[in-house]
Amino acid sequence: MTPLMLYNSLSRSLETFAPIDPSNVRVYSCGPTVYHYAHIGNLRAYVFTDTLARVLTWKAEEAGWGPLTHVINITDVGHLTSDADAGEDKMEARAKATGQDIWAIAAHYTAEFKRNLSDLGIRAPSRFPLATDHVAGMIDWGKTIEAKHCYRLDDGLYFDTGSVPDYGRLARSAQDEREAR
Repeated sequence: MTPLMLYNSLSRSLETFAPIDPSNVRVYSCGPTVYHYAHIGNLRAYVFTDTLARVLTWKAEEAGWGPLTHVINITDVGHLTSDADAGEDKMEARAKATGQDIWAIAAHYTAEFKRNLSDLGIRAPSRFPLATDHVAGMIDWGKTIEAKHCYRLDDGLYFDTGSVPDYGRLARSAQDEREAR
């Protein structure tokens, strides 16, 4: 059996893929914030992940691993209008602009996103968890890491990248470079 070789961005080399848990191969995809239609640039990521999921499914059958679990989250609340974490919540801004209820907006664009995936021939993942279903867990996680890895501002809790010595390792950026930005 030929091993599955994947590029490791951290080591910058091809490495043999071995699942952490061979009884359940897992793939996570960061999903959309459902305040508007997805565009082809957004959907490109899911074409890649679908290809990876298909290859992993095939390899799992060949290697005798368990089934593939693929998750794409849906952010149905709480994403700021700027990717720089500034401005108004995207969902709230859309609700104001359209006069619609925030939950109706989320339901509509979630359905549209799923239709887009289907139209592109992308297989549905195992689950589409909603961010709103996990807020309590996010708050608990924030409390857990707050003392050592976070700082508070008036508008929320922020992760302190300086609290993790090798935080920029994947991007190969040093702490002083991150602070200069």
